[in-house]
Amino acid sequence: MTRLLLIGPPGAGKGTQALRLSERLGVPAISTGDIFRENVNSGTELGVLAKSFMDRGEYVPDEVTNDLVRDRLAAADAGTGFLLDGYPRTTEQVRTLDRFLERQGHALDAVVQLTADQDETVSRLLKRARDQGRSDDTEDVIRHRLEVYAAQTAPLIDVYAARGLVISIDGLGSMDDVTERIVGALAERGISQPVA
Repeated sequence: MTRLLLIGPPGAGKGTQALRLSERLGVPAISTGDIFRENVNSGTELGVLAKSFMDRGEYVPDEVTNDLVRDRLAAADAGTGFLLDGYPRTTEQVRTLDRFLERQGHALDAVVQLTADQDETVSRLLKRARDQGRSDDTEDVIRHRLEVYAAQTAPLIDVYAARGLVISIDGLGSMDDVTERIVGALAERGISQPVA
């Protein structure tokens, strides 16, 4: 029963590490970015709305995001734990997540904060944009996203640090090295992969 939040600036490697940790810990990785992109690619009403915000480097409004995440967390596979990537991003979303978990009789076990140099994250995201043809990853939009992150999401780290939940991990280096840093830090908190 592991409930984690992975937080960090765009380009810090959250998506990659979320998938790796999901496999290691035996819980689903729940990424709002992936859910939004699935809706964009499917042309759903939510997808069209989400794309209009994503293309400007802005967050999708709380009410849309909260509903989407609540539905996903209510799914059967998230009943024994989850790893959130990209949610919560605002203090209102923190309150919404707190209320949801309290109603379920649960709380977050840890918040893994990935840190990374800003110029390095811009370079990573520009490379990803070229490789994947992502329209939401121009340099101007990336830098705006980093500004939005600093203004709206970084303060959440203080909220969770006050609860003693934050584990800060250097997000630079090989994928394997970063994964091992995270797994080691979680193990020190008594959070480890299930025994096969």
